[in-house]
Amino acid sequence: MAERAKSITKKIGSISFSLLSPNEIRKMSATKVITADTYDDDGFPIAMGLMDPRLGVIEPGLRCKTCGLRVGKDKCPGHFGHIDLAMPVIHVGLVKSIRDCLRSTCRECGKLLLTPKQKEDFIQELKKYVTEGRDNTYLLKQIVKECVKSEKCPHCGREVGKIELDKPTSLRENGKKLTPSEVREWLEKIPDDDLPLLDIDRKSARPEWMILTVLPVPPVTVRPSVTLESGERSEDDLTHKLVDVIRINQRLQENRDAGAPQLIVEDLWELLQYHITTYLDNQTSGIPPARHRSGRPLKTLAQRLKGKEGRFRSNLSGKRVNFSARTVISPDPNLSINELGVPMEIAKELTVPVKVTTHNIDWCKKMISYKSETTVDNEDYIPSVNYVIRDTEGMKQRIKVTERNAAEVAEKIEIGNIIERQLMNGDITLFNRQPSLHRMSMMAHRVKVVPNKTFRFNLSVCPPYNADFDGDEMNLHLLQGEEAQAEAEILMKVQENILSPRFGGAIIGGIHDHISGCFLLTHKDRKISYDYASHILSAVKYEGKLPKVIEEKGKKYVSGKDVFSTLLPDDLNIEYRSKTCLNCDVCTAPKCPYDSYVIIKKGRLLQGTVDENSIGAFKGRVLDRIMRDHGMDAGREFIDNVTKMGITAITLFGFTTAIDDEDIPEEAKRQIAEGLDKAMKKIRSLVKAYENEELESLPGRSLEETLEMEIMRVTGRARDMAGEIAGKHLGLNNSAVIMAKSGARGSMLNLSQMSGCVGQQAVRGERIHRGYQYRTLPHFKKGDLGASAKGFVASCYKTGLTPTEYFFHSMGGREGLVDTAVRTSRSGYMQRRLINALEDLKVENDGTVRHSGGQIIQFIYGEDGIDPARSINGNAVDLNRIIADIREGN
Repeated sequence: MAERAKSITKKIGSISFSLLSPNEIRKMSATKVITADTYDDDGFPIAMGLMDPRLGVIEPGLRCKTCGLRVGKDKCPGHFGHIDLAMPVIHVGLVKSIRDCLRSTCRECGKLLLTPKQKEDFIQELKKYVTEGRDNTYLLKQIVKECVKSEKCPHCGREVGKIELDKPTSLRENGKKLTPSEVREWLEKIPDDDLPLLDIDRKSARPEWMILTVLPVPPVTVRPSVTLESGERSEDDLTHKLVDVIRINQRLQENRDAGAPQLIVEDLWELLQYHITTYLDNQTSGIPPARHRSGRPLKTLAQRLKGKEGRFRSNLSGKRVNFSARTVISPDPNLSINELGVPMEIAKELTVPVKVTTHNIDWCKKMISYKSETTVDNEDYIPSVNYVIRDTEGMKQRIKVTERNAAEVAEKIEIGNIIERQLMNGDITLFNRQPSLHRMSMMAHRVKVVPNKTFRFNLSVCPPYNADFDGDEMNLHLLQGEEAQAEAEILMKVQENILSPRFGGAIIGGIHDHISGCFLLTHKDRKISYDYASHILSAVKYEGKLPKVIEEKGKKYVSGKDVFSTLLPDDLNIEYRSKTCLNCDVCTAPKCPYDSYVIIKKGRLLQGTVDENSIGAFKGRVLDRIMRDHGMDAGREFIDNVTKMGITAITLFGFTTAIDDEDIPEEAKRQIAEGLDKAMKKIRSLVKAYENEELESLPGRSLEETLEMEIMRVTGRARDMAGEIAGKHLGLNNSAVIMAKSGARGSMLNLSQMSGCVGQQAVRGERIHRGYQYRTLPHFKKGDLGASAKGFVASCYKTGLTPTEYFFHSMGGREGLVDTAVRTSRSGYMQRRLINALEDLKVENDGTVRHSGGQIIQFIYGEDGIDPARSINGNAVDLNRIIADIREGN
């Protein structure tokens, strides 16, 4: 038996970077570039110019003069050229290394400013670092620091000058500017033996190579020119910059050879340094960026690579893909949570490859022939084939299927061909909303082709995507292979992701109207007419036995609780508090007078109100239990049915909220005004006590801090008091209160601010104190420490705010907006860094967590081996459930 091959994990020992020497640049160069012009009058590239055919070709039909290949199939990779610089210039990317070399060595003899013993000690320590595989950055910095301390060279006795770097590329010795030629001469003197202590590998580089004497010219393929509609050529930013470099280089050479004054030569030398610096990095601090004629800064070498739009992040980590679509999203409560409504225009454009076999050849022919029958009518969508791919003599031939050639292509179809058919109902596809912050931001749906131009999906699927319908757009990715489709079906389908991997609860469930509808249906002893009950049950396609009919005054009624019970499995037994629970001082459960204690026995809702705690996303106890006991299919079916039931019920009963929902009686307004007056008096007494130095300071707080904290406490209580009074008068016959109490939307705090009192406005957790000198606004007296002068809004939204209250309210609101914007960008960057740091971690089959090198990070995943998605709100075992089951005798 063949021995099983062992997988050998390899670890990178070290990476070394080398510099190109002037000789290497000349050797790899295909031609010297001396002309700043690109094309002649006939449109042909000029020899020894920036578009010389020896540097590679981008024009179809032309051959490269270096390798003889064309643009097409053989693909000429392009070849480097070089520019001989008239005078040396400093490389801006290596300027700090140059500075450290100058600081560490003697200008006269070039040796390190260390005594032989110091040098030997550092060499031994460096060797130790290398053998142990430790990072030697700190040690190398210490060597430079030690050298800087020397006042005289230990070898030749020359006095050591102070080296300073004026950004970006100017170096000074004792205040006198060093020219790049002088710097190069100095670096040339450094002996090879000293290089390891300067963090330079003697095999890879010499320090003088950091001063450029030859500039490599990248191939034409790296900087292609574009022909505009007008027929004019538009050159790449790199070519523009190289033109500047060549022109200044020529002028410098001519002036130097002609014996021009030193001042002119130095000016041109500075200009050459500027152009080469901006060619390497156009965002160098300390110099203005090079710009296009339009005023746009040029994108040069560094800008091509770094940042979000650079090569790595934009073209390697993430890139544009085929077989994807993007449009606005809209809700459709009639779709299942697994379904996705795809517009017909998109369905006709996106394709799935199907291989023609003996089993499906007739079906493939039929699909192709549909091309001529496809109707424009929205209701009548017939999927067809867009392309047929034939493999003839190793060459893939792609044939576009049109109405004219459909019949002919269908006849010629052969086994082994591939047809690219349009999207059909039931195709599996990935759906994604940015920003993708957790795995449920991308899930698999089954396609349902629909008219109009938006993607449609069930409202229950909004929370995992964090989507709303205020103009959000989403992306669709059509899977091209059977394996990918199977994987998406098993792992990524919406119903497989109902339970969140973060806390093990349902992230998909009833929201908004679903909860309000079920609340109205089941609150207290709600009876609904037989006709309404039939209508609701037909909406969920119920086929079982109808609930018990109650007859009153000759009319037939059905209990709302019984109607809801038709969705529950027969073995469901559960007790819990609903969202409407008032948290009474003495709980009378199970006999709750407010119908806030839910009891379900053998699949029948005996008492309690169905609200967010029963069917809601994140908190739905019934939903959670059904999925754990009956699996994901049952969970999906329950969500589909309960949302349809909620919407049908709320539609039949009627449910609306208006501005008069926030009206409270005059008596309540008077009570709130009295409460606020008391609070104002209390604040005035606190301020008086502070001014008379009678206020007792809290432990660890100054007198001012104590006053502020006491006033914040009083204003907080005042708002709560107003909210309580308003809440008492807004009963459960009020739509806004129903939404808040059932957990559908909003909170009682929102309602108390609308009809009671908005409360204290805070900036950075404190009362508002910034503004004019000694006061927040000129409307107040200097030194006023009262409530209204420091941002307390006594009015409610219903009555409207005074101008000063409105101003303070805007300040608090603006802080919220700024904070949100800042937090979003920070958390996005932190998430990115965290993912990059953890991306090579993996849970192995033996339960250990290891990284790609095989090193164990955790012996058991999460130190407890529990999958959070399968946990019960973080706990491995639901003890309460087990005890309840034992009591029931199950």
